[in-house]
Amino acid sequence: MKLMKENKLFRGWFVGDFDPSIFKTKNCEVAVKRYKKGDYAEFHHHKFSTEITMIISGRVKMLDTIYTEGDIILIEPKEGTDFEALEDSINVVVKVPCVADDKCIGAYIE
Repeated sequence: MKLMKENKLFRGWFVGDFDPSIFKTKNCEVAVKRYKKGDYAEFHHHKFSTEITMIISGRVKMLDTIYTEGDIILIEPKEGTDFEALEDSINVVVKVPCVADDKCIGAYIE
């Protein structure tokens, strides 16, 4: 059995092909993300990975749509989004597969 403390993680990521992680795999990445009201991520996309976000608590806005507790959002590869925490929020994020340097700022361009 392994134990890892949340305060040792990089931005909440604990499964994936990176260090530190409690389970190293190229199959997926998993994180629990904690946001403060006003936290923001600019418009971006992933070249290869599908991202699934579940809102555990709080309210967030992605592409002018507001999501709340229990909402699950699927973002396909090359599909862009932004992110804003409208209040303190907790999300679970899964990315499949785990691909290093997959996040690109801006819209996908062929």
